Amino acid sequence: MGSWRQTTWTGSRSSPAKGLPQTDFPKDVAAMANSGGGVIVFGVRESQKAATERVDVGELTEAYERSLRSAAITAITPPVFRLNVHRLGDEGNRAVVVEVPASVDGPHLIYKNDYFAAPVRNDSDTVWMKERQIEAMYRARFEERRHATEALDSLYDEAAAGRDSDKRAWLIAVAHPRIPRSRDRLTREDARSVLTKTMGLALTYAGRAGIHPLENVDRNNPRPGLRRWVAVNTATGERSVWRRRG
Repeated sequence: MGSWRQTTWTGSRSSPAKGLPQTDFPKDVAAMANSGGGVIVFGVRESQKAATERVDVGELTEAYERSLRSAAITAITPPVFRLNVHRLGDEGNRAVVVEVPASVDGPHLIYKNDYFAAPVRNDSDTVWMKERQIEAMYRARFEERRHATEALDSLYDEAAAGRDSDKRAWLIAVAHPRIPRSRDRLTREDARSVLTKTMGLALTYAGRAGIHPLENVDRNNPRPGLRRWVAVNTATGERSVWRRRG
């Protein structure tokens, strides 16, 4: 994570759910999203920017958790999605941790009446970006989108190459993550887990009524490829080759 913030919070007694957009919460979320992600800890009293003691935050209800996520969407432009909210500790010693993900959609702006500004983290403080910083973030956003489109087009061309589309119909789908979850290569076990979960999702959404290409690959023994793992096609017989996954 790029940054963090600790603060005390007493649940809905001090910050009603409907008033969250007017608190510092959206500003801190936007600042962390603009700074590579971060963590907000509710339930720690601080002095001179240093944690001094734990403070019970009270019960975090599902409604309040929804309000936290809603504030990150309605009070920030572009919205910040995928907040992870964690409850920690037992009664009398409860804390809440909010994980703010990294974002490629910056700068995330906060609007106050007719004015807007872009917050960013500076060590343990939240400050406002200067014009040149905002300009640089917009440039980075547009460059990322251009590179993402080029990467997707390249993946599609690679996947479509060599397919006899003049003789039969092909469904070709590719995807490219905008924010990689890990810089390390997936292990074989990780790749096997991804393929297994993907198969389960396919059956959940499509049911058993049709043909599922993922049923015709060796999901349990993926092979290493160039910056990827490859599930080898197993539909090789005359009766099944038509439904193969390339």
